[in-house]
Amino acid sequence: MTKQIFTLNEDSEFIPLDKFLKFMQLVNSGGEAHMVILDGLVKVNGVVELQKRKKLRVGDNVEFNDEYIVVEK
Repeated sequence: MTKQIFTLNEDSEFIPLDKFLKFMQLVNSGGEAHMVILDGLVKVNGVVELQKRKKLRVGDNVEFNDEYIVVEK
């Protein structure tokens, strides 16, 4: 599993999960992001996440497709 760090913009409190997956280039489109989330393929903080727009905040971690990404400020 590859570990990465995502740095949240200083003026942002969160990033929605679907946009995060697209920004990190883990999926090719918002529609694909929605599909992988609804298929139960994405974990947030070790738990399968089914909310497409789950707010990711500092300290959260995302697991998908052999990637492990920590959200930092």
